[in-house]
Amino acid sequence: MQGFPTFFGLALGLSPLLSLACSGADDAGATDTPGGSAGTAGSGGAGGPRSLKTRVAFGSCMHQDKRKPVLELATASAPDLFVFLGDNIYGDSEDTAVLQAKYDGLAASPEFQGLLAAVPVVATWDDHDYGANDAGKELSQKAATKALFLDFWGEPAGSPRRAREGIYTSYLLEEPGGVLQIILLDTRWFRDPLDANSDPTRYKHDYQPTTDTSRTMLGDAQWAWLEAELSGPADVRIIATSTQFGHAYNGYESWTNMPHERQRMVALLQKTRAEATLFISGDVHWGELSRLEVDDGYPLYDLTSSGITETWPEIEANENRVGSPVAENNYGFVEIAWGDADHALSLGLVDVAGVTRVVHEVRTSELRF
Repeated sequence: MQGFPTFFGLALGLSPLLSLACSGADDAGATDTPGGSAGTAGSGGAGGPRSLKTRVAFGSCMHQDKRKPVLELATASAPDLFVFLGDNIYGDSEDTAVLQAKYDGLAASPEFQGLLAAVPVVATWDDHDYGANDAGKELSQKAATKALFLDFWGEPAGSPRRAREGIYTSYLLEEPGGVLQIILLDTRWFRDPLDANSDPTRYKHDYQPTTDTSRTMLGDAQWAWLEAELSGPADVRIIATSTQFGHAYNGYESWTNMPHERQRMVALLQKTRAEATLFISGDVHWGELSRLEVDDGYPLYDLTSSGITETWPEIEANENRVGSPVAENNYGFVEIAWGDADHALSLGLVDVAGVTRVVHEVRTSELRF
């Protein structure tokens, strides 16, 4: 595994941020130690003592031209890492000049610059920064939009993300109390078309679950890579997927439109015995925590944070929801209090007023086979 990329030292004219431990190589078993402390800008404060806690903040759906007070709140919470889950700009174009101008607009945002100056950042994409609404593998200019994405987020020239198709990758944070793995999926590059809603009396909104089990969300190469990643050692894993994983079907883009692929993920976790694995997601313009019960396994939590600047007029029902949804702009967090063997996890959402609206506590002993 490689070192974390250095973020924005050239693109934004900022000083290089911290170097952390990264797993992006095809030989997922090769692991390096971090190039620096994995959180001196995090929960201990810059240069301060480290507690045995790790805090990962995240969010999605961020319009480049709007104010971003949610990012100021996230920065003030001093996380060890911030994960952008997609729709990081509203590009909606395959014209690279248009996309570049919108990335430039985001780069000029003071709230965004403030986050970058204080917190290590990683990112994956969703449809609007990929290039077109709800787009999948059919996007004709995806190689060009990928190059812009990787350049903007400071991906090193020799990174495996640049050499292979798609932008999936993973990182290791080696903390005093344990090892945290962050896996960033690419749910766009390889994704087959979804089935349009053919019966509005039976299905909602745009899409219905497909019965075509040949369709894929991740593609064969990414699935094989993911199996290798999940087979490696880690005490806690966070899988970042741009669209929701653990909720109940609602007719919008998500893993529920390819139920055989969601079951493939469940089966892969069981096969690799990847315990204490959580999902984080975005896309829908509201926040919620979902709990997916599975046979012969532990419950799979999916914490959705959306959006940093965007909202939606109506929140869909979700029988898997834990607690109440958050309609206002928000960011999410996963905080790990490391123990000797059983680690305490706090899953939460913070709204634009700085109020923690959702918080759920679970221990890793509850997330085992």
